[in-house]
Amino acid sequence: MGPDKEKSPVSSVVEGAFTKVWGEELVVAIIGLKVETTEADHVSTEVSKFAEVEDVFLVTGDIDIFLKVRFPHYGDLKEFVLHRLPEVRGIRESKTLLVVTTYKEAGERKVNQ
Repeated sequence: MGPDKEKSPVSSVVEGAFTKVWGEELVVAIIGLKVETTEADHVSTEVSKFAEVEDVFLVTGDIDIFLKVRFPHYGDLKEFVLHRLPEVRGIRESKTLLVVTTYKEAGERKVNQ
């Protein structure tokens, strides 16, 4: 791989599976951010400006900030994680967890279908 080629953080096989499962469906994800300590307030404020970000939590532990995001399609989530989120100054690392099933949200129990 040449110096100009950026390696995708997700293999093409995994990405294909995600697209097949979630490609045309609403995607909800939890994103954990590790940030520079002095930038925690800045990062929290900036990521809260994205319309797709529903919740922002500054927390203690191994992760500094958790985001709950919602996108109409998996491709929109991918674009956000790979291109828009990294533009926020102070983010050192991110980990994206796709929500598979929601049992309770915003104080409301969800019915499994």
